Amino acid sequence: MAKELRSILATDCGSTTTKAILIEKIDGVYRLIVRGEAPTTVEAPFEDVTKGVLNAVEEVEDLVHIQGNKNRKLIVDEGIAINQKGDVGVDAYVSTSSAGGGLQMMVTGVVKSMTGESAERAALGAGAIVMDVLASNDKRLPHEQIERIRHLRPDMILMSGGIDGGTTKHIAEMAELVSAADPKPRLGSSYKLPVIFSGNIKARDIVKDTLSEKTNLIVTENIRPVLERENLGPARDKIHDLFMEHVMAQAPGYKKLMSWTCAVNEDGTIENVPIMPTPGAVGNIMQTIARKDNIQVVGVDIGGATTDIFSVFTKNFIFNRTVSANLGMSYSISNVLASAGLDNIMRWVPFDMSEQEVRNMIKNKMIRPTTIPFLMKELILEQAIAKEALRLAFIQHKQFAVTLKGTQAQRDISEAFAQSTSGKTIVDMMSLDILVGSGGVLSHAPRRNQAAMMLIDAFLPEGITKLAVDSIFMMPQLGVLSTISEQAATQVFEKDCLIHLGTCVAPVGAIKPDKVSLHAKIELQDRIFDEDIKFGELVLIPLGVSEKAIATLTPARGLDLGKGKGNTIKTELSGGVVGIILDTRGRQPFIIPTERKRRIATLKKWMTALNAYPEDALNS
Repeated sequence: MAKELRSILATDCGSTTTKAILIEKIDGVYRLIVRGEAPTTVEAPFEDVTKGVLNAVEEVEDLVHIQGNKNRKLIVDEGIAINQKGDVGVDAYVSTSSAGGGLQMMVTGVVKSMTGESAERAALGAGAIVMDVLASNDKRLPHEQIERIRHLRPDMILMSGGIDGGTTKHIAEMAELVSAADPKPRLGSSYKLPVIFSGNIKARDIVKDTLSEKTNLIVTENIRPVLERENLGPARDKIHDLFMEHVMAQAPGYKKLMSWTCAVNEDGTIENVPIMPTPGAVGNIMQTIARKDNIQVVGVDIGGATTDIFSVFTKNFIFNRTVSANLGMSYSISNVLASAGLDNIMRWVPFDMSEQEVRNMIKNKMIRPTTIPFLMKELILEQAIAKEALRLAFIQHKQFAVTLKGTQAQRDISEAFAQSTSGKTIVDMMSLDILVGSGGVLSHAPRRNQAAMMLIDAFLPEGITKLAVDSIFMMPQLGVLSTISEQAATQVFEKDCLIHLGTCVAPVGAIKPDKVSLHAKIELQDRIFDEDIKFGELVLIPLGVSEKAIATLTPARGLDLGKGKGNTIKTELSGGVVGIILDTRGRQPFIIPTERKRRIATLKKWMTALNAYPEDALNS
């Protein structure tokens, strides 16, 4: 265990940029001091990731000097100073990495929708990009599966399959396929590809005989020891270990970086802290916050090439992560158009644009990924595309975050004739407590109201849900920090990482237009908001950060806020930089008018009500 840490340095080595943050304990509370960044240097001509790390840390050092502490030093002898005296060094240095494409894996199972999905959940939860799932029943011929392994060249393979004590035939066949492919690792040719076997214990000797000579085989506990239970922890731990020992050790400069990441123990000794894959670290902080505050969380990181969705649901805090590798805002923006369709994107745009103009703007963004919108219509179109990317990624996430398939559910007599509940999504929007957005299009939206509108329109939160965005995307650093100091990670997450946008109140259901959908009585500090809200409206009530308001909310008879149709809820609502948003536009279904003039008028009304864009820009 690390001692009480006074100062912590954390970095995230991304594919293009390395970000560094300095955290210090001030008056008993951990706070972010400064942040610096520099280009990542894992590729030619530098081919040493530590150069980019030192450049980012030098910027942090310079900013501390500007703040007045001229004696503060973080770098000594071309390395990060640990356990030094006075103003020199820090008590801990931790890091995450997605440089070099991150951790890329393939997984195998016997049945794709059962052990294959369990293996995929284990790999995704550890922060990997799952390149493919091979299974005995995936309808590909053996030679096609072998060619697929050879072509993708993953960093490691996770093999699962079978319950403990079950048949070994299909596992043996999958091991033969991997052996026949004789896979070579993506990074480095001087070591054997790591393969983790996490399947039926009866098949261990068979897999060892088949793969131990050709691969670096590691055996761990079964991911699915019985049909009714998943055991993902041991496999995830092995993935982290192998990520450090094999994948990171082959990347330029990472051996040196691994020797730097450490923390000071109570007795003054120094203990190494493993580097984590960036998405795995984000999952760590999500789970930490969910357990600490006993809440259910959905988080999203929308990037240029991929959109990651993280969720923690149920009383057991079940964590799921999905990667939509074809949905992003620059490199993959054309894929969003192809997946969503032009009509779905244009339904969010409150003016006319020709198809050619839309396609030109999208292609320009793809070939010039670092550009930002210059015109208001470009900004609105980009945010419309973001809504569709988020919506599609969330659909994929809900299809993946499900109860275990193949299990027998215990049901009472009222459910006797219903279909099996196995494979049902565990994502329950009515029970969701907080929705957190990150990524450039959300974190750097010109108005925070725009970020709130994108989150609401894409995810359609139900009932009462807090909204927030990550201010500067420091969740990866805080995730790896939580492994040595949960207190430091959670305090900085709550005080400096999250920008609270406010609270969304959204009744579920639909009634006739112009009928009263919700009666809201909200006791603010300077007044009482007491009004009937008609169906199809958005209403914004300003309420500042850290401010609270007592609300009595009564939905119409056909609508539900979480306590049953028509039942009143009395609760405390939290404010934010946007405020309280009353959304009576309906859920299940949520409908945007399809007739052109009515759609444009409705969108302008919603955007004006939420103060998302200047009125003159919408009317010009």
